[in-house]
Amino acid sequence: MEKDVDSCNRNFERLVSLVERLRGPHGCPWDRVQTPETIRVYLIEEAYELLQALDLGDAQSVCGELGDLLFHIVFLAGIFQEKGEFEIGDVIGKIVAKMIRRHPHVFGKAQASTPEEVRDVWHEIKKTEAKNKDLSPTSFLDSVPQGLPALIWAYRLGERASRLGIGQQDAPSAVMRVEEDLEKFKAVAQRDDSQGAAEAFGDLLFKVVNLSRFIGVHPETALNRTISRFVNRLKAIEETLSRKGHCLKSISPDEMAAIWEKDGTEKRT
Repeated sequence: MEKDVDSCNRNFERLVSLVERLRGPHGCPWDRVQTPETIRVYLIEEAYELLQALDLGDAQSVCGELGDLLFHIVFLAGIFQEKGEFEIGDVIGKIVAKMIRRHPHVFGKAQASTPEEVRDVWHEIKKTEAKNKDLSPTSFLDSVPQGLPALIWAYRLGERASRLGIGQQDAPSAVMRVEEDLEKFKAVAQRDDSQGAAEAFGDLLFKVVNLSRFIGVHPETALNRTISRFVNRLKAIEETLSRKGHCLKSISPDEMAAIWEKDGTEKRT
């Protein structure tokens, strides 16, 4: 175990030195001009590539994508180190201290034997931390970052609101609200009211996201899996057509609809 730790430490030091070299006077022209603002998009892309690798379940791909994301974290910390703000050691120290502080049931004398109890302890500690820093949010919902993707943002807001008794508190009532909002959307969609239809559609999506909490499925994960199935199905049809000397562009919409329906029927039987 000690050997593994030493190897990890050496590799991490190599990564930090590599970033310093890239950013140095004789380093890479592209890396040297990057800023926190320009790195943002790459952080997002790397995070989503890691999620894709996780969905595929390929351990080596996950390993590689974790490395890509780690590189950008160390790179970003290096930019702030150049400004004299902090260094990567401070980043690591802060997160270690935070995790110990937020797990008193592991590192202290607090008791929490279920995931729900752990969650409650976590949020109480977060509130205490905010008060101590004089960063208490003006709203109960301010702790949810507004920059999140819409599905994740809606999911987190629903979690917070449910603690106040707002929204549905069980699966049957959540299903009922989805059905109600679907009927409202149908009614608005029949009218020439694009704004009303957009609002009704948004309400419907929000209720569906809220329902996901009660069936134990994160909406982002569920939608990603559905998209993957859709892409794989379309690619399979494309390959079948290609073997027959056809391509997607050569197939009429009616023919494509028939092929799609037949493929779906075969998969259900």
